[in-house]
Amino acid sequence: MSRRGSGPVTIASPKSRQRVKRPQMFRVLLHNDDYTSMDFVVEVLKTIFRKSAQEAVKIMLNVHHQGVGMCGVYPSQVAETKVAAVHERARREGFPLKCSMEPE
Repeated sequence: MSRRGSGPVTIASPKSRQRVKRPQMFRVLLHNDDYTSMDFVVEVLKTIFRKSAQEAVKIMLNVHHQGVGMCGVYPSQVAETKVAAVHERARREGFPLKCSMEPE
């Protein structure tokens, strides 16, 4: 009976290893407007950004009082997907909610 993998073992030397660069991260922001309801903003934060009810209310209040609130920090493609999801949901519900992303 033969053993699998019983051939020679190659070990990479520390000099030949390449460092993997971490992806650039982006902040996803919600912006205040005079038409989007606070309840809708909380629901978006809970469903799209998976925030707890308490976190969602805190972010919503930042949006309301400061004009902008940070929803999270994500790699580029994830951030783009979340921004698009917010805009799609807001459009579907008839709200002009604006969501953007900026480099961290």
